[in-house]
Amino acid sequence: MNRTSQDGRDTASASGARPSPPDDRYRRGSRRTGAEPLSASWEPAGPRPRPRRRGLKGLVANYGWRIYAVPVLVVLTALVVLDTATPAQTGSPEGTTAAEATGTTSPGPPVASETPPVKVDLVDIPTAVLPDGPKFSEQGSGTWQVVAGSSPQAGQGKVFRYAIAVEDGVDAADYGGDREAFARTIDGILADNRSWIGTGLVAMQRVEPNQPVDFTVSLTTTSTTHGMCGFQIQYESSCWHPPSKRVIINAARWVRGAKAFSNDLSTYRAYAINHEVGHALENNHEGCKENGQAAPVMMQQSFGVANDYVARLNEVDFSNRGVVPADGKVCTPNAFPVAPR
Repeated sequence: MNRTSQDGRDTASASGARPSPPDDRYRRGSRRTGAEPLSASWEPAGPRPRPRRRGLKGLVANYGWRIYAVPVLVVLTALVVLDTATPAQTGSPEGTTAAEATGTTSPGPPVASETPPVKVDLVDIPTAVLPDGPKFSEQGSGTWQVVAGSSPQAGQGKVFRYAIAVEDGVDAADYGGDREAFARTIDGILADNRSWIGTGLVAMQRVEPNQPVDFTVSLTTTSTTHGMCGFQIQYESSCWHPPSKRVIINAARWVRGAKAFSNDLSTYRAYAINHEVGHALENNHEGCKENGQAAPVMMQQSFGVANDYVARLNEVDFSNRGVVPADGKVCTPNAFPVAPR
């Protein structure tokens, strides 16, 4: 039995012998006849590729101008990444001005400049004059409101209990608008180890209103201060008023301080409290002990720290006449009765 391919050619004889394929069917480019197996040429068409050259010359030969573009792109990419990662500065570096930071200078003078304090001549000018400054309360009612609050005992020795009050008529601006903060300032001064508790002989404790006290620190208007303290020396001052057991703190001095203390208002306030509480502890006025040294806290430093000047002022005040010798000694301002150790 004979079998025939799809195109009708004999593919096998009865004897089973297969005819020899034509020689041209394996030539490259010849069309394969039907039912014949695929055959790939062992020799690729076209010219053979040149072998790649190695080294820098080989890279240049293989890639041309592109080999020069690669390092340029790497550098540009690094610069972009660095610029993105660096935070922008929104202000001038500390210690430089805006003009220095930008490399420019101002075409004119600054809008405002510092005005440092003038060194006070403690001898030749009237240091008792009230410094310039804000307004202060001048007229009060002669009645006081005690600030609520208390404090733990500070120091060892005889305990002195005190209260803190503000006269009716004192403007809130005179004590910073916060009575409790004003009271805490007083507490802090009296609890300082440089204050009277530092002697080891007395202790201080603030008590609540309506409790018995040894003295009341009372912020007071100028008119009431003049009536209770006297005004023979016609410069603003504070005082200890034994009949009422009040440490009278003149609002004018609390607000403006004293020339001897220059612009150091907080140190002056500590002096005023310690000086008047010193009177409540039965200490009298003193003069400068040693030229150039810290003044005793019981010196009338609201007027000055030069003995000659304070002695001259005291000539009109019988209670203080002769207390300070006119011996030419001049001290430096001091707020505390106990020297730091």
